[in-house]
Amino acid sequence: MAILIVDDDSHLGKLLGLRLQVDGYETISAHTADQALEYLGIGSESPRINIDLVILDIFLPDLSGIEMCRKIKEDPDTCDIPVIMITGSSDEEHLREAFEAGAMDYIEKPFKGVEVIARIRSALKLKREIEQRKRQTQKLMEATKELQEANNRLRLMSFQDALTGLHNRRYFDEFLDKEFARAKRNRTPIAMIMIDIDYFKPYNDYFGHQAGDDCLKQIASAFAKVIHRSHDLVARYGGEEFAVVLPETGKEGALAVAEALRQSVLDLQIEHPASPFGIVTISEGVAAPIPELEDTAKLLIKAADAAMYQSKTSGRNRITAVE
Repeated sequence: MAILIVDDDSHLGKLLGLRLQVDGYETISAHTADQALEYLGIGSESPRINIDLVILDIFLPDLSGIEMCRKIKEDPDTCDIPVIMITGSSDEEHLREAFEAGAMDYIEKPFKGVEVIARIRSALKLKREIEQRKRQTQKLMEATKELQEANNRLRLMSFQDALTGLHNRRYFDEFLDKEFARAKRNRTPIAMIMIDIDYFKPYNDYFGHQAGDDCLKQIASAFAKVIHRSHDLVARYGGEEFAVVLPETGKEGALAVAEALRQSVLDLQIEHPASPFGIVTISEGVAAPIPELEDTAKLLIKAADAAMYQSKTSGRNRITAVE
């Protein structure tokens, strides 16, 4: 362990250094505050020497030891280094200022070997304990961070549809409740689009479930490219049904989005021999009210679902909006 001895009396500093070296300590001597601060890397571009303890005379020729102690404690790279002050007297005012500056102990001249070693051991022991606590705290913080990240990943996974990668029904329900309440408070419109893939069961029967899964993934990917505003949501509602929530969007805007979604599926040109259209298509229902005080999110779902059902009974591959 390296101990920095800062004393303008080179003779006393040398004697103290020799006494500490006998006990196995490595010592570095400085006779001015500037030289000591340079060793510590404070206010200097020189590489910082690894110092475990500073023994510092209260009286130095270029800067008071108390002010130097303050500089050590104010620097984040050295603030944990314990400082023991050297004083020629037990003047209470000087000692008070030293302790206020951050010194942890003091020794008086002339030095008493046993006392000096005992105080140094005590200071170094305290430093080791502080460093150990910091390491433990750092490990705890890292473990806590890892746990939070793992919990966040699990939470995201619990909100994600495993097949399509879109948000799932659980996330949809939470999102809609929150946005519906906000629309009610602010008296702003909120739009919902319910979507169903036309003739999907015949598609599965004709091509098999693996092809059906691939079809769902292609459509989900197409939808994700259309619904790109950060505050909008597209989710897999269940089976071959999807749902879109568009906060602060009226009927006209919702119809434009619904048409873009319908066209995105047509552009995929997924072959469907069991459909009268020859390709996979979707039917959509749109509702875009400004919620009243007594309205609920369930009523919005019911309205959009009813509109979608009307699209299916009216020939499919179309959009119906709630009037």
